Amino acid sequence: MSFAADYFANLGKALAEMPQEQIDTLFRWMKEAYDQEKLIFVMGNGGSATTASHFVCDMNKGVSMNLKKKFRLMALNDNQPTLTAYANDVSYDAVFSRPLENFLGPGDLVIGFSTSGNSKNVIKAFDFACRRGNKTFAILGRPGGGLIKVAEASLVVPTSDVQQAEDLHHCLCHMIMRRFCAELGVKPAGKTV
Repeated sequence: MSFAADYFANLGKALAEMPQEQIDTLFRWMKEAYDQEKLIFVMGNGGSATTASHFVCDMNKGVSMNLKKKFRLMALNDNQPTLTAYANDVSYDAVFSRPLENFLGPGDLVIGFSTSGNSKNVIKAFDFACRRGNKTFAILGRPGGGLIKVAEASLVVPTSDVQQAEDLHHCLCHMIMRRFCAELGVKPAGKTV
């Protein structure tokens, strides 16, 4: 078997084992936030930051473009001046929790991506949100790390391989986007080249 075939075979096996109940919980919580016009805050570091940003784009534009009522997602890792100011003046551990102090309202949802589950800044943000009574949902790699202990709910993808965990996180985001399009009766906005 070639390297590529082996990689994709392992990825396909993991996709087939994705935990459906947790996916349904994430969808339901996001739908509740949408119905109640609440904010959804998303965050991650490194590759997980790009996943968070991509997910926000897919929901804010890809799903919302042709809807009268829009989704309201914000990627906390996207504001570089604020992120670097807190990293420099307070600590990198505070880069997500401190902006939540400014913006997190009652009923808002907090979603975090982490392949290790040990990102201190995501854990600190979840701890803050939980203490405020907000729902928190972690999207993790196996085995879940410290974040699984703080999150109200979590989805642990069935792999400890970092790259394949990131692949599965992206697949999850695209599936959630398409499920919302189907539920709300809109086509995913976007162009093919």
